[in-house]
Amino acid sequence: MIDSAMRERLERIKARDAEITELMMSPEVLGDHKLMAKYGKEQSGLQQTVQAFAQYEAAERFYAEAKEMYETESESELKEMAEMEMAENSEKIEKLTEDLRVLLIPRDPSDDFDAIIEIRGAAGGDEGNIFAGDLYRMYTRYAESLGYKYEVVEASQSENGGYTLISFIVKGQEPFRHFKFESGAHRVQRVPKTETQGRIHTSTATVLVLADVEEEEIDIDPNDLEIDTMRSSGAGGQHVNKTDSAVRIVHKPTGIAVKVQDGRSQHANRDQAMRIIRARVFEHHQQQLQAERNENRQSKIGRGDRSEKIRTYNYPQNRVSDHRIGLTLQKLDIIMEGKMDEIIAALLAEEQREILEQGV
Repeated sequence: MIDSAMRERLERIKARDAEITELMMSPEVLGDHKLMAKYGKEQSGLQQTVQAFAQYEAAERFYAEAKEMYETESESELKEMAEMEMAENSEKIEKLTEDLRVLLIPRDPSDDFDAIIEIRGAAGGDEGNIFAGDLYRMYTRYAESLGYKYEVVEASQSENGGYTLISFIVKGQEPFRHFKFESGAHRVQRVPKTETQGRIHTSTATVLVLADVEEEEIDIDPNDLEIDTMRSSGAGGQHVNKTDSAVRIVHKPTGIAVKVQDGRSQHANRDQAMRIIRARVFEHHQQQLQAERNENRQSKIGRGDRSEKIRTYNYPQNRVSDHRIGLTLQKLDIIMEGKMDEIIAALLAEEQREILEQGV
């Protein structure tokens, strides 16, 4: 059964849900699409907890009624029926208590954001670039399976296939939650197409996942930005080569720099560059906060940097190994088709376990 502190938290969530329902019916909110979307998003995040608590309260009531019947009735048949009702609802109460405990785990506030994913070919030359292309295909297929949309921000194709760099934005409901643990070095072991002797090579591609934060989520002083325009380099079509459409933005306090050139106009490139700057500065601040919190405890699956080897893809053995949680699956062919649910579910479960260990 839930304790008094847990019940108090659940009552507050229930009250907030009712308050939002009232607010969304007010003329002030009905006339403001932005405010309506904000409250709608907040209420959507409360629904699962509110519904589970309603089921818990119902099970409590049914248990109390059955217990009263068992204690007051003298007829054996009715007592037996009441005993069965008590057992059934006691089971429900136990299960719902565990469900509610998980639902009350503090959520990562970034989970709701869209995700900016950047993949680079790293060690292994052409093979690293080809693998970067394979990861891009895997991620976009996984995104599609979740009903997400994606949009390429920047792409530098490699002559022999794949990408030296590709970055794209995944949009939908909670994309960052599903991709946030992908940051780090991904290692592939296979026989490259160019290998004539059949030897297995090891190559890597690096992934960086950023939360696509809204302007109001992070305060960036315009005076801290250095913005330059320049001619785009590399393939980009006649229009790009003739105009100063590339945009480079430097956030002076952190030294974070972003250059975007693949858009069809300077305005489009500036918007995308600002979007990525916000995401990178936000991530920089988040990492600083996480470092402070984790002085005495390091998360096994914390968002890795590019140098952290997080996963190995072994083609000869059809094996994928996630080194952070000791997960090995003999289904590489399936996973590379975007069926990543088992890996992502295991990483999210580990995140929940770590938080529960600290106490909710």
